Amino acid sequence: MGIFKDHPELSIFACIAAGYLVGKLRVGPVSLGGICGVLICSLILGTQHVTVNDDVKTVFFAIFIFSLGYMAGPQFFANLNRKSLRYFALCGIEVVCVLGIAFGAAKMFNLDVGTASGILAGAATESALVGTSTEAIGKLSGLTPQQISTYQSHVATAYTVCYLFGLITIVLYTSQFMPMIMRINLRSASRRLEEQQAGDIETIDAGEEQALPEQVGRTYEVVGAAGSTVAQLEGRYGNRITVETVKRGDDIESPPKPGTALSAGDQVLVVGRRERVIEAGDAIGTETAGIPGFDLKLTTTQVAVTQKDADRQSIDSLQKANPDLLKGGVYVTGIDRIDQHLPADGHTIVHRGDILTLTGPKAAVQKVVALIGTAVRNKATDYVYLGIGIALGSLLGQISVKAGSASLSFGTGGGCLISGLVLGWYRSRTQSFGAFPAQAATTLKDLGLAVFIACTGLSAGTQAWPLLKQYGALLPVSGILMVLVPATISLFVGWKLLKLQPPLLIGAIAGQQCSTPAITAVTQTAQSSVPMLGYTITYALSNFLLPLTGPVLVGILGS
Repeated sequence: MGIFKDHPELSIFACIAAGYLVGKLRVGPVSLGGICGVLICSLILGTQHVTVNDDVKTVFFAIFIFSLGYMAGPQFFANLNRKSLRYFALCGIEVVCVLGIAFGAAKMFNLDVGTASGILAGAATESALVGTSTEAIGKLSGLTPQQISTYQSHVATAYTVCYLFGLITIVLYTSQFMPMIMRINLRSASRRLEEQQAGDIETIDAGEEQALPEQVGRTYEVVGAAGSTVAQLEGRYGNRITVETVKRGDDIESPPKPGTALSAGDQVLVVGRRERVIEAGDAIGTETAGIPGFDLKLTTTQVAVTQKDADRQSIDSLQKANPDLLKGGVYVTGIDRIDQHLPADGHTIVHRGDILTLTGPKAAVQKVVALIGTAVRNKATDYVYLGIGIALGSLLGQISVKAGSASLSFGTGGGCLISGLVLGWYRSRTQSFGAFPAQAATTLKDLGLAVFIACTGLSAGTQAWPLLKQYGALLPVSGILMVLVPATISLFVGWKLLKLQPPLLIGAIAGQQCSTPAITAVTQTAQSSVPMLGYTITYALSNFLLPLTGPVLVGILGS
């Protein structure tokens, strides 16, 4: 073990590699996940007195929490409105319940501040809480360095046990038991909601493609549509198709004028949604094989929604307000919000900061981009913006407020979370500077959390076994109860009082718990991405609220 003690970088990345390998293990719909695996492996290695300087942990936690806030910022502020109050209520239930249960357990069983904070973080399955709690413990007055180290170690150990049981509970409860309680078939309920919204939503995994793509191009020989103009033919199908090319003899018109009249024997290229193109083809004439030189090259561009007029518009209303979307042959084929992919059906509401995928002729796509936002380019990270953001967050975290005998502060974690939220929101509105590409932000977020958790586990390793012997079944029971209580209350409040659609409600409860494994299991059970629409709202709100509960609990118990 000497080589690990002498080379902290080896210890950290060995724990990350082994932890993510362990995290891939799956039992039914449940897998530990990489972060829990890293913590388990680092706790084991930490029993051999392998440690890493605390400054490493602080730096990487700041990177993680700022990146998290930056990604969630646009949706967090977008959801601070009257329409989202129903979902905000679910997040409020989560915060009040987990804080109340953690505080009650601490008083009832005389838990130290570290163990109580670890139970809170693990049962809420919110890894950021580990950082905000340990940082707050380090600032408590009246504790010796040894006590601070012990309590911080207890955070990691309690988190590991409670996280495992909390994760299993929320995955099974949302995907299996909640549909049974509401007496619904989640798949059928999701499909009915899709039909009500006139959407056609399917979940496509990475590396897969649709055998029947939504947007298609077909060539037809004009028979039944002879005498109609291009504009009349397109209008007959609600402008959901576009005639991109007309060939008459050796003459090719691309794109054709709206007033061009079609004649029998003309060859036309029609582009649009598959069902509308097929419907139009029955009226136009006979489908033909592809003609050399007659094909149309389409481009796919991602655009960040920044225009105020496009905010909170459904895809259908956005298309009506911008006729070039359809008449120009441009179609919305994908919507990305935070790090989630949403269904691109007509009733999905678009928010500023969303990334829309547009497909169509290059000139028409560029015209539409200018109307709704800014094209997303693969820019390098703006390290000036990133550095200033983390520095401002660190400064904000140093502000301390007295509340009775308790001293409350955001700490570096809370400060960087707030600065990330604000700067991420501002970037979504301008797109002119402060580039932090989604893949780069995700990488830094995941790496920052993994290094922080590895450092935390290594320092806590020697304290893990004594704590587990001391509290025994209390930790797993706490992990289960702190999931079941807020989730059950939210279920009945959302179902009976707020009248939320069951698929959206189940997704929202997974989001209030910030549980990606839970929403993955839910969408797999539903065989639909409809529950994701509820998940993204509460996920953004809880990602801000839950990390702040750590300093609050530490401040109250520490007083």
